[in-house]
Amino acid sequence: MRSRGHSGNYRGRTFDFRRLTKKIKPDLIHAGPIQTCAFIAVLSGFRPILTMSWGFDLMKDVYRNRRWEWITRYVLRNTQYFTSDANVTRDKAVFYGMNPNKTVVFPWGVDLEHFRPLTVDDRPQTEANPPSTVHRPSSKGFTLFCNRSWEPNYGVDVLARAFVKVAQQRPEVSLLLLGGGSQGQLLRQIFERGGVSERVTFGGTVSNHALPRFYQLADLYISASHVDGSSVSLMEALACGLPCLVSDIPANKEWVFEGQNGWLFSDGNVDELAAKILSAIENRKILPQIGQNARMIAEECADWRKNFQKLLQAYQEVK
Repeated sequence: MRSRGHSGNYRGRTFDFRRLTKKIKPDLIHAGPIQTCAFIAVLSGFRPILTMSWGFDLMKDVYRNRRWEWITRYVLRNTQYFTSDANVTRDKAVFYGMNPNKTVVFPWGVDLEHFRPLTVDDRPQTEANPPSTVHRPSSKGFTLFCNRSWEPNYGVDVLARAFVKVAQQRPEVSLLLLGGGSQGQLLRQIFERGGVSERVTFGGTVSNHALPRFYQLADLYISASHVDGSSVSLMEALACGLPCLVSDIPANKEWVFEGQNGWLFSDGNVDELAAKILSAIENRKILPQIGQNARMIAEECADWRKNFQKLLQAYQEVK
């Protein structure tokens, strides 16, 4: 049970949900986010409940007002088991009343066979392109890649302002943005005023099948998110062997280690982000090794097939 919709009319929604559970008779209910769906599940009286944090509920929504904070405490104190995708959200849940012995942390993970580094098998082998190890980056251009939603929480506007600063100094750098969102007009204004619009590609919505190719052909993945759990797009980038430059929020620091598989910059700091991008361009010779380290982290911690087993184990423990 998952929704980020309007949280009002709890009484009516709870009544409908209670009626549904009596009809279906599930063995357990897996619900989240905390202040909406999980709250309704708890109010319904059904047990057992596994509450899952979706990141924003414990890193942002809990601070909306006292009522939302009370709901958070109520849900977690009446939850039989809790799971989240980052240690920072697990710690928040314990702070708000969750039994620490009834928690499990695991990121959803990605398909490591689908999201993988570019190899020679992915390119036509001709005399002009003989079999060899495929190295990133290109000696000519340098492509920055971001596929976070264009919404305030994800800081794409921070990236846009940093890109303007970088592009004015480095003529070979370009930016590829996928997706969309409410900040579309703002982003275009930033690029136009900075005189770099022609260096930005808006790729739109891309299917999951086609997505790995974008990671594989970029030089640097960037996420300027202000609030997040374990980001799936970050895991995808790591799995594709793409060096990552991300904001230093707690969840990102669980995945990116300075100078090993990427770099961190102070959340919201445009100048620092620009400086880190310029440094990556200047030190492009080390990027292949950084990318290999990124893939190793993904293989160790972001394998969906392994991580999903933790959820199944949690279901068994809830019962």
